[in-house]
Amino acid sequence: MPDNIKLPDGIEKLDITDWENGHQNFTHRFKKGASFKLRIPFQFTSPADQYRQTTANFQWLIRYAVENNIALRAMGNGWSFSDVAVCDGGVVDTKALRLSFWIPQQYVSDDYVNSGKQSADLFLVQCGMSILDLNEKLEKDANPKRSIKASGASNGQSIVGATATGTHGSAYRVGAVHDAIVGIHLVVSPTRHIWLEKASNPVVSEKFMVWMGAELIRDDDMFNATVVSFGSFGFIHSVMIETEPVFLLAEQRADQIKYDDDLIKAIDQLDFSGIELKLPYPPDGPDKQLYHFEVIINPHKFEKENKEKGVYLKTMYKMPYTPDYPKRERDDHGFQYGDNTLGVVETIIDGLPSNWSAVLIPALVNVMFPLAFKSATDAFGTIGETFSNTKFRGKAISAAIGIAAENASRVVDEVIAINRQTPFPGGLALRFVKGTAALLGFTKFEKTCILELDGVDSDAARSFYQKLWDRLEEKQIPYTLHWGKMNFNLTPQRIRRMYGDEAVDKWIGCRHALLGEAERKVFTNAFLKRCGLA
Repeated sequence: MPDNIKLPDGIEKLDITDWENGHQNFTHRFKKGASFKLRIPFQFTSPADQYRQTTANFQWLIRYAVENNIALRAMGNGWSFSDVAVCDGGVVDTKALRLSFWIPQQYVSDDYVNSGKQSADLFLVQCGMSILDLNEKLEKDANPKRSIKASGASNGQSIVGATATGTHGSAYRVGAVHDAIVGIHLVVSPTRHIWLEKASNPVVSEKFMVWMGAELIRDDDMFNATVVSFGSFGFIHSVMIETEPVFLLAEQRADQIKYDDDLIKAIDQLDFSGIELKLPYPPDGPDKQLYHFEVIINPHKFEKENKEKGVYLKTMYKMPYTPDYPKRERDDHGFQYGDNTLGVVETIIDGLPSNWSAVLIPALVNVMFPLAFKSATDAFGTIGETFSNTKFRGKAISAAIGIAAENASRVVDEVIAINRQTPFPGGLALRFVKGTAALLGFTKFEKTCILELDGVDSDAARSFYQKLWDRLEEKQIPYTLHWGKMNFNLTPQRIRRMYGDEAVDKWIGCRHALLGEAERKVFTNAFLKRCGLA
């Protein structure tokens, strides 16, 4: 970048070339002098004016990228395990963009209100706001308190970084985090920015559009393409999230139980009738409703019908909020109540000797799993308090495979069979998520089971992933892969098998409709080309 270029207020040069992602499993090199940092413009005191100037700054960046033939990618907190969010040009650091707005009644469409909803449900947040900050805004600053509907296991991601890659959580009645988005402010060219929502769910009024100054597009396919598009449709400046009144999650960890036919029915069908006595409460009680159902498996100590080599259940029940609830903190083994298998692996890494090898991991998993998932009484918290593990501890690795729940037990069998030959340096968990309408949302199955395979980054782990993916294809078990986790086997052919030609062609068509040829070059990266989506 030439030194004599005057940058608009709110854009700063970012001197970065070599970069490592948060989980330390890959490094990347950006083009020298091609990166920028966005902040709130100082020249304005009104948040609305600051917001509108930031829109203009996004447009300036697109113009600069087009004129100088460089690619750009917005980046939040760099949490992705894959290279989905990087390009061979520059990065745009958006972490300082954390403005947020409650939506007044006059900015909401009559259709939205007539559907039984209200303006208090809606919250507009800039792209750089982390899930942690969002929870603070909703659960502590709002009056009355509000809550997001679903969360990933950790809260350090930026809201758009999380949603654009399909962060899912385990709210099996609700859906993934992005399924709560009802509007998207998308900057697509030096002269064009749009407000995008579904034609089947109009949300904002004409007064809102005057305030935003954007072009209104109401189109279900366009929305369902953009909401999971990993930075390739332009700059997402903000998203409108549908919230709900704050609630509590009562989290429980059960004693190790047998992996038997009753449990298989629960994971394959989400039919809990056979294990209801093993659950802490009925799935649909008068004051508690099952919200999160998770089965945690140590593949190194697993045998059907054997409780001593059984599985662990983690459940969360949704219940009304009361201000005087007891809170659970980190236990005496260093585990956070709410830690998932990735948190356990990170704790294992803490204690590894410098000359560790994959051979050590199964033994350590055998020790750590009973500590991390031992039976415990209810621990209460809001979503923000429950999903709060933001600390990186070493070079962990994670893959998330989406499958139809009806195939869950079949896939468990394949994991265990492969593990006997090639031990996986970690553990696995099954989570369940309501299917999404997003065209390339990896939680695409009506009842999606997410197979989480969290381990220590190593050749052994990567080899295990590849063998499992190959086995699923050999057995003709349909699957998808999390866009932001380990997915190095993705090819154009696999993408089309996963999502179908119709969905892929619609997604590409929507991208072409929104972006001109020059802008598509700005927002194309190696990941997009590798997947056949460019």
